[in-house]
Amino acid sequence: MPKSSRWACLIAAVSFLTSTVAASALDVVNVANVSRTLFSVPLWVAQDKGFMRAQGIEATSRILDNAETINAQLRSGQVQIVMGTPEVVMMDGYKGGSLRIIAGNTSKLPHFIITRPEIKTLAQLRGANFGILSEKEGTTYIVRDIAKAIGLGPNDYRMTAVGGAPTRWRLLKEGKIDAGLQPFPLSYEAVAAGFNNLGSADSYVPDWQFTSINADDAWARNNRDLVVRFLRAMKRGRDFMEANPGETAQIAARELQTTPELATRALAEAKAMNILDPELDITQPGLKKVFETLQLTGDIAADQRFDPAKFTDLSYLQESRKAQP
Repeated sequence: MPKSSRWACLIAAVSFLTSTVAASALDVVNVANVSRTLFSVPLWVAQDKGFMRAQGIEATSRILDNAETINAQLRSGQVQIVMGTPEVVMMDGYKGGSLRIIAGNTSKLPHFIITRPEIKTLAQLRGANFGILSEKEGTTYIVRDIAKAIGLGPNDYRMTAVGGAPTRWRLLKEGKIDAGLQPFPLSYEAVAAGFNNLGSADSYVPDWQFTSINADDAWARNNRDLVVRFLRAMKRGRDFMEANPGETAQIAARELQTTPELATRALAEAKAMNILDPELDITQPGLKKVFETLQLTGDIAADQRFDPAKFTDLSYLQESRKAQP
């Protein structure tokens, strides 16, 4: 073998070994997302732009589309971080459990009431079957508030747990549900396909912590530095979104399986409505509204007082904001 070829082979071998060692040195964090929606864009950006790897993390992302499965996997350690809804975490905390909200994400509702083409008014929702995420989280409670506001009693409509927004959109097209709360850009796609948008959920429920970043307390305490680094990478993802809307829209379009034009529109509307918190903060009024709703449904006892210390630990977020040495 010529000397030049031997050197080329040696360099390639060293490069391969270096990359293999570097990859194996990364801390793996398995992240579960409740649905393939706009709420996960900060994570996708942090992965795509190398912000996770810069913090020594290999972050996986699973779309599980089922809240109960997500929380079961969080408790069992199959996933370490969840970008999901706060309800089960809150209920778990009031039962003395170990699930905790460690940061915020979606601090307002980005949903719209999307209905089959035949349902053109709110009054025609009487007797409708709403597709919801699950029995104890997210859109379940929001649908109840909307129904009450438009004069529907508990027996005037149905709710069927089917999964996240993409699943609801598929079932709407198949005629298996009559209505569903859909975030953008799915709401845009629905209107373009002849379905109806009967208004924003935010106008009925202005305060609601819709999604948060959650972890199991035992795992987080044993991996404090890793949690802090994860949140640093997430914040860099949010900062990139603010500074680079065009490139962010390309990443969002790929992950959301939509067009760059619709992704651009959705991100702009999310920014205008202050939906994705730029500091990963939680909203106290939004959490309190969730708490009060869980009391009304009997999932948290009526004599309990609102106490975020029972279900949040924001010390990781606060530490992530400190300047690195």
